[in-house]
Amino acid sequence: MISTNEFHNGLTIELSGTVFQVVEFQHSKTGRGGAFVRAKLRDLENGGVIEKTFRAGEKVNRAHVEQCQKQFLYRSNQDFIFMDNETYEQIVINEEQLGDKINYLKENMTLSVLMYKERPIDITLPTSVQLKVIETQPGIKGNTVSGGSKPAKLESGAVVQVPLFIEEGDLIRVDTRSGEYLERV
Repeated sequence: MISTNEFHNGLTIELSGTVFQVVEFQHSKTGRGGAFVRAKLRDLENGGVIEKTFRAGEKVNRAHVEQCQKQFLYRSNQDFIFMDNETYEQIVINEEQLGDKINYLKENMTLSVLMYKERPIDITLPTSVQLKVIETQPGIKGNTVSGGSKPAKLESGAVVQVPLFIEEGDLIRVDTRSGEYLERV
């Protein structure tokens, strides 16, 4: 059990059998009533965000989530297969759980997987990934490093805006937090 006065960003709690991560919180005190804590919570299983108000000092169950390293093997329809490199045990995480993170997954990539009660609930991506451009408009002579941008489809299926000089087959680095082009590798 943990008090709502001890909330911090990234804390995982359990409410009604569902695991939530505290995204942001705010302690408030009204003139007449008691103090309360307003929190934004992200459901780690489906990615939805809710807002919930707690009384200050209210006790909630802390969810003990463990992080372990897994290697992404392949995609099978709506499922993504990961393997533990030590035990070779495979786990399945569905597309709905991963959300937009599927745009940055590359086969044989090693990631942190969040596990709760022996089941996977989320993954943590590196801050940037290298992906190959598989489809974009051809570069035109005279395009410079600075200037406009064009859409490019990457090997993972993601579409990002890239500078005009990027061509099919180029390897680029993409920020996984914002989905923006960083540099050509």
